[in-house]
Amino acid sequence: MAEYKLLFYETVDERCPSKEFLRDLPIKDAGKIARWLGLLERQGPQLLRPYADIVQGKIRELRVQLGGMQYRLLYFFWGRHVVITHGFVKKTSAIPDEEVARAIRAMHDFYRRLNQGGER
Repeated sequence: MAEYKLLFYETVDERCPSKEFLRDLPIKDAGKIARWLGLLERQGPQLLRPYADIVQGKIRELRVQLGGMQYRLLYFFWGRHVVITHGFVKKTSAIPDEEVARAIRAMHDFYRRLNQGGER
């Protein structure tokens, strides 16, 4: 049984950026990412490099490399939940600032709506 439960962040208009990202990938790549997500679900914050790393503050990254492609899914922890904000293909040595900012905005939106008693 998993120690952590995955949640996929949804926007106010019910879009799910991480699921959209996964849906648009080649099936083989999405399958490998799904295995890494299972590892994250089982190990939570104990999952370290080369599979996961801290990006900034509470934002972390799941690191999946397949051939020459470097996939990243950004996430944060909420109790015993892993909230996946979104995914992207990493093309530079550093994670682009706009991707980190996007994850931070999603986290703040998640907590704001949670505190208002609304839907995530």
